Amino acid sequence: MIRKHSATLHGHRTSFSLEDEFWGELKTIAAARAMPLAALISEIDDHRPPDSNLSSALRLHVLSWLKAGAGHQP
Repeated sequence: MIRKHSATLHGHRTSFSLEDEFWGELKTIAAARAMPLAALISEIDDHRPPDSNLSSALRLHVLSWLKAGAGHQP
């Protein structure tokens, strides 16, 4: 199921939609990197291409993480 989530990035609120499985993997990545989930989302947002949306960037980050062996930063 796709759910809407909200986060504050650089002082402004934003929302994005993610499937529960991607949301769970983002939490796992944040825990593995010993960082808050909000910090991980902000980092991904900072490094995404200007013409992409945050939801897609988050999904691609999870995919890269898993393809790299789920323990190595993409």
